[in-house]
Formats: sequence, structure tokens, C-alpha cells
Amino acid sequence: MSTAAHDPNAAKASNFLRQAIERDLDAGVYASRRFAGSPGDAQHHALAPIDPARIRTRFPPEPNGYLHVGHAKSVCLNFGLAADYGGVCHLRFDDTNPEKEEQEYVDAIIEMVHWLGWSWDAHGTRHLYYASNYFDFMYRAAEHLIEAGLAYVDEQSADEMRARRGDFNTPGVDSPFRGRSREANLARFREMRDGRHADGSMVLRAKIDMGSPNINLRDPTLYRVKRATHHNTGDRWCIYPMYTYAHPIEDALENITHSICTLEFEDQRPFYDWLLESLAAGGLLQRPLPRQIEFGRLNLTYVITSKRKLKQLVDERHVEGWDDPRLPTLAGMRRRGYTPASIRKMAEDTGASKTNIWVDYGVLDIALRDDLEGQAPRAMAVIDPLKLKLTNWTEVFGAAAAEPCQAPAHPHRPELGVRRFALGPEVWIERDDFAEAPPKGFFRLFPGNKVRLKYGVIIECTGCEKDGDGRVSAVLAQVVPDTRSGTPGADAVKVKGTITWVGAHDALAAEVRLYDRLFTEEQPDAGGRDFLSVLNPRSKVVVQALLEPSLAALPADGKVQFERHGYFVADRIDHRPDRPVFNRITGLKDSWTR
Repeated sequence: MSTAAHDPNAAKASNFLRQAIERDLDAGVYASRRFAGSPGDAQHHALAPIDPARIRTRFPPEPNGYLHVGHAKSVCLNFGLAADYGGVCHLRFDDTNPEKEEQEYVDAIIEMVHWLGWSWDAHGTRHLYYASNYFDFMYRAAEHLIEAGLAYVDEQSADEMRARRGDFNTPGVDSPFRGRSREANLARFREMRDGRHADGSMVLRAKIDMGSPNINLRDPTLYRVKRATHHNTGDRWCIYPMYTYAHPIEDALENITHSICTLEFEDQRPFYDWLLESLAAGGLLQRPLPRQIEFGRLNLTYVITSKRKLKQLVDERHVEGWDDPRLPTLAGMRRRGYTPASIRKMAEDTGASKTNIWVDYGVLDIALRDDLEGQAPRAMAVIDPLKLKLTNWTEVFGAAAAEPCQAPAHPHRPELGVRRFALGPEVWIERDDFAEAPPKGFFRLFPGNKVRLKYGVIIECTGCEKDGDGRVSAVLAQVVPDTRSGTPGADAVKVKGTITWVGAHDALAAEVRLYDRLFTEEQPDAGGRDFLSVLNPRSKVVVQALLEPSLAALPADGKVQFERHGYFVADRIDHRPDRPVFNRITGLKDSWTR
């Protein structure tokens, strides 16, 4: 576990997950658990030493898409709890559905969990696992269930099975194949394995209780016939286990103590327990068995986290790929400039709840600003440039082409040094820093008013120039002598306004992408609404900006605070020294506050 990702000495707010783990540890529930150093069945672990991990958790994504901010909550919960209680968290790929899974997603998930700051290396072992590596055991377990009279092959069509399953008010009806002999079921199942039956022609089902009030216990499907090439096992198998069958087995083989999952799996817990107990009773799995605990899903406002809908946004080119900075994918958030620390803090601060919760997106931005405030160097930038001409430059500074200026790279971190730039007879300012007819309370440039050019001098506006269309093309001002910042006369003239600027002679031209929230509504798909109908047309605005020359040395992925504008990052893909590209991460304050 990365020390950068986690402070074990930091005080942690209690929640029901921590309380459950602490009760189990106090009772010594898992104290006698043995671990052979790798996943395996009861025999594999039987003669092994006591597990050095006090608890084991796991983050088990299906590699069928890119991780998003909702997954980050589960990542941080599982890895964080393991770290807090002297345990180990496994990264496991639940790759039991070959039709939707790809190596691309496996690689992306590994990269993003590492980026968040977590590691699965512990006690000399790399705990990175794949459900598909357990297919042999899963098949053996299925044969055991058949031989124990706890599973059967059903040859009904999908529609017939659905009709016989019943509903919340009506009990299910037994399949006509439910009473078939164990020998016949075993033979049929082996035929399925050997590819002698067509896809979808039959399934293996658990034999539990078709009258159960919990529909998940009405003989759930364990295996189906599916000819598909698997990213890990190739074409070795033509039958694949269902997720609800595979997942409990994976937990048990890996010695997981606390299987922490989201709330939608609560109704599956009775089957989880039934399956593991059935296999442990047959000597296939060691005790004590894993314990499933559910927590509420974290939902952020103004985002979509459905993999299907995210894919639609990408496929229909509403965004520019899975790492588009407007997406809530971790790849997109990294490119936008979000820091791992801010995401971890958001996950920690929102705690764990027994209900699904909605959190305002601003909570994440607050955590981000808190993180960036202490580390991002400062620089001046002009997003909407307007020329400012200092008409008495020669009278004040003589023949000097420019006057050197400097400022701290960070106001509270002197170790970062200073940044250097220069004031010249022409500078760029923000267009909205000038008004011919200023509104009440406007303290910036207008004829007759004085302001300070930050880190520079005080100037007095004398007027403006306009182009043929009557649009202001330049502001005219005079330097007030002896008002250089840092000199004895700097405070001799009092002004109410200070504006940022960039020298026209040394400005760094850059593409700046002003990213904003992708949707205009807090819950874009609420009530079945077409989420595409509330796309924010200004979620990306590209401008040509002028920046302080100190930014020429900022590397790709480097973060900076543009004074007055907010936090920006040099784009990790497109930024080059000869063609700077910056993304807005977030403003200095929440512009979406209601």
C-alpha cells in the first residue's frame, strides 16, 4: 500500500463497515484462517501458516469499461480499510463474461488504481488476480453441486424459465427437468462443457427453492453455454460461470474476510452464503467463510456513470474519447487535472452509508482546491486579451525596453523560489478589466481611475482606442511614477483595484481549454429523461490566451494557478513546449452555487 495514498495515523470517522470489521477482529472470527500465499481450495490452504493479514478485502472490477469516479469510492474503501486494519486488499478482475471484456480495460484499470495511489503488493506477494484463473475450480465445484443434488441442467428456453420464475406475489414453478437424476445431470453438464450443445440451449441451475420470497433463490443460473474467445483463457471454454456464482467462489479462494460491495447485491447475499456453505460442507472451501457487507453507492451530481451511457457519449462523439476531461472516468479526471489526493479525500469525507447517496459535485472541487492550494505555483494569464498602452513609458523609464518584475512562485512556499517577468510599454489585460462607462462598484480601469498592475506599477487610465466597428481595441494609460511594487513609494498612492497582466513583448501564447460540467442538470437522466438533451453546450470553450513566460518550463501534467482565473493543468497529451495547451481544472470558487 502506497504511503502517498494513505496516512495510517490520521483519525478516521467510524461507520458501520469499520464497526463490523472491529467486531470480527475483537471476536477473533478470522484469527485461525490459513493462507498458502496464493488463492486455492481448502486442501491448498490446510497446511499453510496463519494468514499474516488480519483482514482481506478486494476491489473486483469487471474489465468491460473504464473506471469512473463511482468506482473510486469502492477502490478507496477496500484498499483503505485493509490498510487501516493491518490487512491486504486484492485487485481482482471479474472476467467471467468474454463478450464484453478486453485487455484494454484490464490495462486501464491497473493504471488507474495505481494512479490513485494504491498497491496490491504485500508480504512478498503481488495480489493481482483474475476470476478466469479459477475456471477449473468453478467447474469442479459445479460438478460437486450436481453430485450433491444441489444443481441440475435445465433445457427450457429463456422465456419458459422466465415464465416459471414467478414474481414478488407469485411463487415459482419447478422446471420439468428439476427432478432428473444426478447421473443424468452430470452427463448433460459434461456435454455442455465439451461443446455438444448450442449456445443458449441449456443452463446449469442451483436447486434451492422455487417458492422462496427472495427471487434470487429460485434456482439461479450457474453456467451457460457461450462460444466466445476470452481475453485470458482464449477458446478453452465454451461454458462460462455466471457472475453471481463466480464471485463468492473467488472471494473464498482468495481468503477474503470482508466482501464489501454496493447495495444492489444485498438481495444476492442469501445465495452468496448458500453457495459458500454448500461448498464448505463438501470440503472444497476452508472456513471461516467470507462475509458480504453492502454499502450505498456514491452518486455525484452533474455526471453520468452508467457504462452504457458513457460509451454512447464516446461512440457518438459528444466527447473526445474515454479520457475526455469532461467525463467522470478516472482517465478523464486525471487529464482534467484532478489529483489522486483530492479524489481519495472526497471518498473519505463522504464516508460509508447503508443507503445510496447523492453528493454535490462541488464537494469534489472543494477537496481539489484544498489540495492544489498548497502545491500549485502561481502565474498570471490573460484569457480574453485586450492591449494596454502605457503612453508615458519613455518619460518614466527612459529608453528601457522593459522593467524586470518578480513574484513568489507560491505565496506560502518560499522554497519554490520566485518567478521573473517584465513590464513593458505595452501589456495585455483582460477585456473585462476596462469599462468606458463603469457600473457602480467597478474599481478597475475606466477613464480617470487608477489601478495597480499586479507586481508592477500604478497606472491611471486616460482613454481607449477603437476599431472601425467601434469596438475597443486598446486601452490608454499613464504610469504613476515611483509606484513600483516593493519600493518605498509603492504605497504612496492608494488604489482600490489591482489587475493581472502579461507583457506584450514576452507573453507565452497558448491554447486554453475552458472545461465546465458536461450537463446542465444535477441528475441528467432523472425520471427517464434523455440525458443528451441536457448536455452543456459550453462544457468546452477553446480560447487563445497569453501567459506569463515562466510557464514555458512547465511540463505536461504540471498544475498551476492562473491568478484570478483558477487552477489549470498542462494537457498530458497535447501540451508541448512549442505549442502549450492548458486545461481548466476548476475555478477559485464554485460558479455553480445555487
